Amino acid sequence: MAKQKTGTLYFIPVTLGDDNISNVLPPDVVSLTQQLDEFIVENEKTARHFLSTIKHTKPIREIVLKTLNEHTTDKELPVLLNALMSGKNVGLMSEAGCPGIADPGAKLAALAHQKGIRVAPLVGPSSILLSLMASGLNGQRFTFLGYIAADKNSRITQLKEIEKRSRLQETQIFIETPYRNQHMLEDILANCNAETRLCIACNISLADEYIVTKRIKEWKQNPLPDLHKRPTVFLLLA
Repeated sequence: MAKQKTGTLYFIPVTLGDDNISNVLPPDVVSLTQQLDEFIVENEKTARHFLSTIKHTKPIREIVLKTLNEHTTDKELPVLLNALMSGKNVGLMSEAGCPGIADPGAKLAALAHQKGIRVAPLVGPSSILLSLMASGLNGQRFTFLGYIAADKNSRITQLKEIEKRSRLQETQIFIETPYRNQHMLEDILANCNAETRLCIACNISLADEYIVTKRIKEWKQNPLPDLHKRPTVFLLLA
């Protein structure tokens, strides 16, 4: 008996806000997403909203949603692939942006590869790459560090290490929980060299998008943007 063919796990980008989907997602991505009726999602409420916004052809209540988030254990991952193992195509969606980047989707992709399941990334907005593109900083060498330490003393120590690494002409990219953004900015300005360049990229791809790069000393001389509870990417290059 021939071996049953597995389905494809599509990594589906989600808009970074409620702005016009046609501005940030290719029609082919929307069309393919509308054809799927099972998804693995980080947040069910956000996923339902997105599927409604793209006018999915099926009633939302008929679409199967399985959760993969930071609380999902490694032992629970194989169950999420059951439909794929039986030949069905499934979509994976992060809460916002591209799945697999700074979210739990990476673990599922790793397991899918082990099981011979095709992983297909679709084109869409990534706040990390979009911020780097617009920053004017080094796009040849860069590191994405994800979230850095929440504790103030640890964060300051880490920021100094990050700035030191950036002296190798390697752009350092990191993020913070939105409600701590302002504290992060204050610590960067208080502890980094005056000539170091800092890019603040906020609400990327939205109507109030803000992407500005200045030297630390220049940031100190001007009013600072209000970043509180606004998704922000920080990029640093000494």
